[in-house]
Amino acid sequence: MTEPGVADPSGAPAFRSGFVSLVGRPNVGKSTLVNTIVGRKVSIVSNKPQTTRTQIRGVLNDPQSQVVLLDTPGIHRPRTLLGERCNLRSVETLREVDVICLLVEADAAIGPGDRFIARLVAESGTPAVLVVNKTDAATPERVAERLVDASGLGEFAAFVPLSARTGEGVDALVAEIRSRLPEGPEYYPGGVVTDQPEAVLVAELVRERLLAIARDELPHSIMVTAEPFDDDEVPAPDPDREEILRFRVVIRVERDSQKGIVIGRGGQVLRDAGTAARLEAEQLLGARVHLETRVRVDRDWQRRAHALDRLGL
Repeated sequence: MTEPGVADPSGAPAFRSGFVSLVGRPNVGKSTLVNTIVGRKVSIVSNKPQTTRTQIRGVLNDPQSQVVLLDTPGIHRPRTLLGERCNLRSVETLREVDVICLLVEADAAIGPGDRFIARLVAESGTPAVLVVNKTDAATPERVAERLVDASGLGEFAAFVPLSARTGEGVDALVAEIRSRLPEGPEYYPGGVVTDQPEAVLVAELVRERLLAIARDELPHSIMVTAEPFDDDEVPAPDPDREEILRFRVVIRVERDSQKGIVIGRGGQVLRDAGTAARLEAEQLLGARVHLETRVRVDRDWQRRAHALDRLGL
């Protein structure tokens, strides 16, 4: 077999691989697009801004290439130390990747935030593709208008209209990305679609469900972490029973009043969110899952450097 990155003597194309950063304002559809490209959920989705707080890698494999997608936090005007760190994390990726995809919305006008991010992309010197997302929410005339507007944001290698939600136009974007990747190795084994640990995925699923169930009342300041049970806490494996993945989930809020919102009347909100997250985790991980959840008040955690360091943010 020919080594990755080395042209096949028969004339077959060399293996190409690289890293692609998806950037844009909050809620432009970056996480949905990563999930659609990869073909399964690797990043949670919510209509609340700044749902993504860390770089989440999704991996798309085919026989001739490997595309590693970085779903980054939305770049915005920060109000907390967490917001500042999210912005910094997004901007830092611009010079470290092979291709940038800048997302704007087909159903919303180009604004100052889009122009600010476009300037950062231009300054990075990294090849960039302008993506007009959410075409399913706009008329063809509006999409064409947005493409014209987007052309004024700077020099881009390509302009691609698509709908991350329906998948229309996504193949065209993937082709544009692949054509700009350098020859390189396979960074992840062929079956890998994300580098997220199981515990991180479980925590994010719980947070996503809480945001969905209590979307009007729940503060954006919620933080969820999870860790597997220690080996000495897990019952000895029974060969006649299916293995269970056990996680201890901690949900952090900033105020005592917020704790009641997360738990809900009679514990209903927490129970519904936990059940929905567990069922989805079982589907994604291919195993039975047990969650032990609790809610903790961690005052002003978004604004305290020590708290963010402890949470890995």
